[in-house]
Amino acid sequence: MRAEFQSLLASSQSTYKRIISNLPETFLYQDPHHPLPDGRPSERIGRIILAGGELLIDGVREGLLYPCLDEIQNKYWGLEARITVQTTGDLLTLQYIEEMLERGVWMIAVSGMDDFHVGLEGDKRLGLMERIRGMMAAAGVREVVMGKGQESYLTEAGPFFLFFGAQPKSWIGEIWPRGRAWSNSLSSADYSVNFCARWSGGKNFLNHGQAGAEVAIEPNGDVYPCCMKTKVALGNLTEERLTDILDSLKGHPAFEAINAGDPERMGEYLDWDRARFQAESAITRPDGAAYANLCMGCDAFFAAHLGEITQKLRSERLAEGARRLAARKARFDPTAGLFPE
Repeated sequence: MRAEFQSLLASSQSTYKRIISNLPETFLYQDPHHPLPDGRPSERIGRIILAGGELLIDGVREGLLYPCLDEIQNKYWGLEARITVQTTGDLLTLQYIEEMLERGVWMIAVSGMDDFHVGLEGDKRLGLMERIRGMMAAAGVREVVMGKGQESYLTEAGPFFLFFGAQPKSWIGEIWPRGRAWSNSLSSADYSVNFCARWSGGKNFLNHGQAGAEVAIEPNGDVYPCCMKTKVALGNLTEERLTDILDSLKGHPAFEAINAGDPERMGEYLDWDRARFQAESAITRPDGAAYANLCMGCDAFFAAHLGEITQKLRSERLAEGARRLAARKARFDPTAGLFPE
């Protein structure tokens, strides 16, 4: 495990600068939910959310998290992107809080407040919450509460912190059918639970520059339309710009269905109607129980059709990028490509 950890850390250290360089030049976005007096959408500052795993463990904190924060701050200066760091909370110290604030962190999201984190079950987490509140107060960080709709604090400079977790009435209360939650058969999300249409789901992922647009990016640069992660990555930020990836997917019926938060429509153009999609969404959990969820149908469609299409679009983008680069070189060096290296 230690060797695997070191390998993952080294890989992430080698890619984070390229990933950040291929993020949009600005995270400012148009918000029609808060119009200006003349009716035009207001402009807000978007967020970059850094999450793990746990980012505050020794090695990751100094070796990856802080360099990433510095790189993001150097690119945006806090003016066109706000930074959120997620942590389970049990490793937080006043020193770490202050070091994150020094690097431009706008919000610290404490995500371990649920019964699925060992040692934080039930009332056991109350002591930790009070200790964190004390440290945040000492650092001048104000608490906010995650709720529904467009919270007013999103327009403020911060810094802020909040608590959240996999609570029954929260946006992830049913537990996503992924990772350890899936392998341990903990997911209770039935077919009526549409993560695609929720925050951090696929809805609006193509609409960069607009309210609600969000994608998930892995440490290796792989891009996904949602935190659930589709069967195949949409592209990779070590190779190309995020906006190029997203723009290449616009207009394709399957990706537009995800963008609409209606994954049942993904395969209609190939005669995968809603009934077929629902049938493909029914599988067996690791514990042997019957299970059905829209994400399973999405996985099935990616495996059958969309994975190949995604790879084809990616190859076309990379080829076009190579052609543009060659054309630029030729403009500045008329002899480029005429002589073998």
